[in-house]
Amino acid sequence: TGVHLGSYGHDFGNKAGLGELVRAILQHTDIPRLRLSSLEPWDIAPDFFTLWENSRLLPHLHMPLQSGSDTVLRRMARRTNRASFRELAAAARTAVSHLSLTTDMIVGFPGETEAEFAESMDFVQEMGFSRLHVFTYSSRPGTAAARMPNHLPKALKKERVTRMIALGQELSLSFHEGFVGQEADVLWETAVSANGSGLQWVGYTDNYIRVQATGSADLFNHITPTRLHTPRPDGMAGDIVKREM
Repeated sequence: TGVHLGSYGHDFGNKAGLGELVRAILQHTDIPRLRLSSLEPWDIAPDFFTLWENSRLLPHLHMPLQSGSDTVLRRMARRTNRASFRELAAAARTAVSHLSLTTDMIVGFPGETEAEFAESMDFVQEMGFSRLHVFTYSSRPGTAAARMPNHLPKALKKERVTRMIALGQELSLSFHEGFVGQEADVLWETAVSANGSGLQWVGYTDNYIRVQATGSADLFNHITPTRLHTPRPDGMAGDIVKREM
């Protein structure tokens, strides 16, 4: 995990470092699940998605977009644009079955017009992300953005953030609805409460769907098949169908 995960190895001259590291982990360990965190689009090599030929590498890819407007992306000095991001997302979905594609969005960057914000909303809708992490732009002293003109009023930024979050919730719900009735392996991470039937456990599918289910056994750090139902924006409910530890 890390915010610059894709640049692993660059400091010692190995630009294929992350791919080699992932292959080594999969080859030399028996861990059942390996999940990659945030990867910048420009750090993903053309052959990177072949790594997912090993099913232990989980079908979840977090690629920060930050804005769906090319003009805003240029002001942010982001080394991507709508066309290249679209192409990369399509390649990922072609290569990786039932992929969960998640992203970060910054709303209210200096000078962001209503038209640029609308472009972001439209592009997010087009990409069909399974989850959005939405951030309000806030000025940081000493940064290039802090010196830019046309900073947006707080009220306008708040209104746009609310709209972007609502869109993200719609997309998450739509993604989860596609898995109703399916069986998925869930890694249980924590027990959040108890009722007459047992403990309420929370865990994650391989493609990063948050699942809550009732279990009487100590399921912590175990993976069990679970029947998914009741989709919500923040996850799904499930019924554990067997407990083979």
